[in-house]
Amino acid sequence: MRYIAPVSSPADDWSSRHSVLTMARRTAALLNVLAVDRPDPAAVVEVLRAHGETGPLDLTPRDVDGMRTAAVLLRDVFTADGVDGAAQVLNRLLRRHTGALRLTSHGGGTPWHPHLDRDDDAPWDEWFLASSCMALTVLVWDRQLPPGRVCASPGCRNVFITQGSGPERRYCSRRCATRERVAAHRRAARGSS
Repeated sequence: MRYIAPVSSPADDWSSRHSVLTMARRTAALLNVLAVDRPDPAAVVEVLRAHGETGPLDLTPRDVDGMRTAAVLLRDVFTADGVDGAAQVLNRLLRRHTGALRLTSHGGGTPWHPHLDRDDDAPWDEWFLASSCMALTVLVWDRQLPPGRVCASPGCRNVFITQGSGPERRYCSRRCATRERVAAHRRAARGSS
């Protein structure tokens, strides 16, 4: 069961720590940490803390297994073909795995905000799937683009949120982009000699 400690900071600080983009980035980070065979609960807690969760986060291996199952479903949003495909996956997930849209303040401990899980004490996997669906849905709505993608580096399975202007992002990190640039340069150098 989830517990959220009362937030002692101002509402605007809470809102920035829980923005749609932050929640979408948390989704991608959780998908990446949950992609391994036996995710470490401490690694999952680290991602949650890095993305604004406070209070006691006592995740059991069973909680993490449930979140891993949810992550497999959410990965389909990142592998979908274009915005229409991402929207279809999100619609399916919203229809099958979330509750009705509701507002909560967690008993007055936080500013009012929307939730799609069934109640404030929903299990971790339900909360993760519902909150991720909400964030990714808002990104599709706002930008009319897929919310993210899988890294284009053949040796990497990480997902990432595509955000901002400029050229289309293809890699999850500078490390993957640099590795692929170096490999392309070496292939070109071998081909010209």
